Amino acid sequence: MKKKLIILGSTGSIGSTTINIVLKNKNNFNVILLAANKNYVKLLIQAKKLKCRNIVIFNKENFFKATIINKNKKIKIFNSIKEFLNNHKGKVDYTMCAITGISGLMPIIQITRITKNLAIANKESIICGWNLIEKEIVKYNVKFIPIDSEHFSIQSLIKNNKKVEIDTIYITASGGPFLKLPISQFKNILVEKAINHPNWKMGKKISVDSSTLMNKVFEVIEAKRIFKLPISKFKILIHPKSYVHSIVKFHDATTKFLIHDTSMVIPIFNSLFIDDFNRKLKSKKINLKIINNLNLSNVNLLRFPMVQFLKMIPNNISLFETVLVSANDCLVNLFLKKRIKYVDIHKNLKKILCLREFTKLKSSKPKNVLQIIKLSKYVALKTESLCVI
Repeated sequence: MKKKLIILGSTGSIGSTTINIVLKNKNNFNVILLAANKNYVKLLIQAKKLKCRNIVIFNKENFFKATIINKNKKIKIFNSIKEFLNNHKGKVDYTMCAITGISGLMPIIQITRITKNLAIANKESIICGWNLIEKEIVKYNVKFIPIDSEHFSIQSLIKNNKKVEIDTIYITASGGPFLKLPISQFKNILVEKAINHPNWKMGKKISVDSSTLMNKVFEVIEAKRIFKLPISKFKILIHPKSYVHSIVKFHDATTKFLIHDTSMVIPIFNSLFIDDFNRKLKSKKINLKIINNLNLSNVNLLRFPMVQFLKMIPNNISLFETVLVSANDCLVNLFLKKRIKYVDIHKNLKKILCLREFTKLKSSKPKNVLQIIKLSKYVALKTESLCVI
């Protein structure tokens, strides 16, 4: 029997990769829903290829445009996940959640009640609203699958171990395009250089986060949430080749690490076939040249000062993490628009995070999605008003 799939954020990088895997394994899957925000043309093309009869377009203007140009009466177009759920009965086997940003949190929570397996490739939702997501996962007995290569690796390494057995979890970072650039030249970094990642093909925003190591700050917070371990258990290591994705040291003096090529196909494929022990994915031979020269090193905090923000994160989940995510998003976008300099991202983020009105949120647990969205919008406005001359 074919697995019933839902892909949220199908027009983005993760969503498109998921679809490519599905198209190569048509006999295994039946996609019943695709969702995106604005790219309705690509969404309709994807639906046609997959013979998917339901699509969600969150952007109202583009939703109306899609309903006008849609000639395929078999495809139903909805403006929200809630609308789709009102017209759907039964469970699906797997949902890929690849909508970017905090806007992905509400769809994740809404879709959780009808899926058996929930794969999330959305840092912001896990960081800002994990307690809300986890509540739904437990309530509806859903299996959660992390998709980020680091968390996919960690889960693979510790699945047969208890938390008390874990000494340290190392998350690797390539160091991005400026790993060897003299720090004195950081003030002259151009947008075009910052979005050119040496190993991965990614969007502009996440490429900038990779260059500052803010993406690793996010990944540590994610891992803390997912695996229920204190931040003190995690350490970031620089690994320019991005071949080792995580390392776990155990209290019995043994250490495991997981390697795979720099392709998101690997964690996505394994999540889609998670219950199939006969799954096979063609891959390259082990790169002995890289293994013999892993070149792992500690993080230089002068080069990557963002990492020090981990010291500000409380052990409990709080609204402060929404401030971190939202302020960073705003500052990166300002840099991409060339309204601030590269070095201003860290300088201004530190200023925002130290504001009393935000530090007091460390003791406030998120109550609902709307609270997080409202705070995120306020933080963005506050950040821009304080950081742009």
